[in-house]
Amino acid sequence: MHKRFLIIALAVILAAVGLWHLAAVNNSKQDAVAETGVTVGTKLTPFTLPDLEGKSIALGKPGKVTVINFWATWCPPCRAEMPELDRFYQKYRQTVDFYAVNVQEPPGQVAEFLAKNQYSLPVITDKDGAVARMYRINAIPTTIVVDAHGVIRYRKSGGVTMAELEGVMKGLL
Repeated sequence: MHKRFLIIALAVILAAVGLWHLAAVNNSKQDAVAETGVTVGTKLTPFTLPDLEGKSIALGKPGKVTVINFWATWCPPCRAEMPELDRFYQKYRQTVDFYAVNVQEPPGQVAEFLAKNQYSLPVITDKDGAVARMYRINAIPTTIVVDAHGVIRYRKSGGVTMAELEGVMKGLL
């Protein structure tokens, strides 16, 4: 009787240890391979767009915290947040990759706007709006912050301030 009890107890313990180990392995695999997408918690879907001079810029490579802001020169909230974004870029440009993605405007018009307002942040152009559609940008401005592992950690439609971005950076830098 004791022998049978010991065998059953040992089988239950081994099964429990096996299930625990299987769960731990599955969780680590899920952490290592995040789903690719456009929402918070997913890996940034990589894309390439030209800057104002036509040079291709690839985004979505892990390694550095990245801030992406979708905007247009005709958009009042975009214009209102632009001084804050420019100051943020000046302060963090050594530690954060920052890209202002202009949506569907001619590069010359965008360059004129930047020069007139003395903004120096890097701008890339989504001439046909394909990346904005891919990222489901339904309103501009929209700001996305990606951690150094390529995972989207923050997404906001509407104007963003330097203080808000700095708050997001506290956990990422």
